[in-house]
Amino acid sequence: MNNNVMTYKGYTASMSYDPDDKILVGRVMDIADIIGFHGESVAEFEQSFHEAIDDYIAACAKLEQEPEKPASGKLMLRIDPSIHAAAAKAAAREGQSMNKWVAKVLADATAHR
Repeated sequence: MNNNVMTYKGYTASMSYDPDDKILVGRVMDIADIIGFHGESVAEFEQSFHEAIDDYIAACAKLEQEPEKPASGKLMLRIDPSIHAAAAKAAAREGQSMNKWVAKVLADATAHR
């Protein structure tokens, strides 16, 4: 359990303490859109987080665009069976599960972008 995060409607927010202003500061994680908020207590922080998400969803609806959602970490692919077999062999050669091998390949491919 991570004590520095809070979730609401599928969104996760980080929680940190700002000693200068004596407030809890939050930011929604795992999306490109920047959503920040704060509160002087945990209850106020949670209320501000909920309002920020509800406002974000409402603003997206008003703009007729889909709100960005964090990735689930689950990915289903349909690929040619020969590619699937080659990937399974490559993962086995490296002593990794298919999931770990594919995650590494995707991470390496996207790190260079």
